[in-house]
Amino acid sequence: MSPRVLIADDQSLVRTGFRMILTANGIEVLGEVSDGLEAVEAAATLKPDVVLMDIRMPNLNGLEAARRILAADPRIRILMLTTFDLDEYVYEALAAGASGFLLKDVTPEHLVASVRLVDTGDALLAPSITRRLVEKFAAPGGGPAGAPTRTPAVHRDLAALTPREREILALMGRGLSNTELATRLVLSEATVKTHVAHIFTKLSLRDRAQAVVVAYETGLVAPGDED
Repeated sequence: MSPRVLIADDQSLVRTGFRMILTANGIEVLGEVSDGLEAVEAAATLKPDVVLMDIRMPNLNGLEAARRILAADPRIRILMLTTFDLDEYVYEALAAGASGFLLKDVTPEHLVASVRLVDTGDALLAPSITRRLVEKFAAPGGGPAGAPTRTPAVHRDLAALTPREREILALMGRGLSNTELATRLVLSEATVKTHVAHIFTKLSLRDRAQAVVVAYETGLVAPGDED
């Protein structure tokens, strides 16, 4: 089943271009909005599977809009849109529960593939890329000069995890894939996937990107830790 998408961006050319690309590839665009408040209202009404959300929008920025949308319906996947790679808000977006981010000059093929990927419940960013982002912005004083003060992610209680699950979460935080986890821990990949699913359930995580953020925010992994 093809994902149903809502596009939220204050630039009409971006919205039009994305709509044309997605619809040409069999992905339904439910609507377009130009600010964060409209995005929250449209998400509640239209119930999209994926929201393409600009970070900087009038009335309500994309980060706060994402928080409100996910608080109302955690099943929605949000891809943040940004103009610059390693935008100072990218870490905030992941901490808010976004499943990843896209540059606005993304190729048509990558846009379509990204929407389909996050719709499956996966994160857009490779764990190693997410790790580098978190190490940049989670460290004390991290982030570019002049960036806004970070709002930490909601801290999860890791006491709910078994020792093995804590170990796996820590390794996920360092960027290891399921295959790499299986090799490191001498487990089958199926067993690793089961552990990962349990971690997601116990900590109310949406995807791997958020798991990496939580691993750092809770101090389970520190920036600069070696694999």
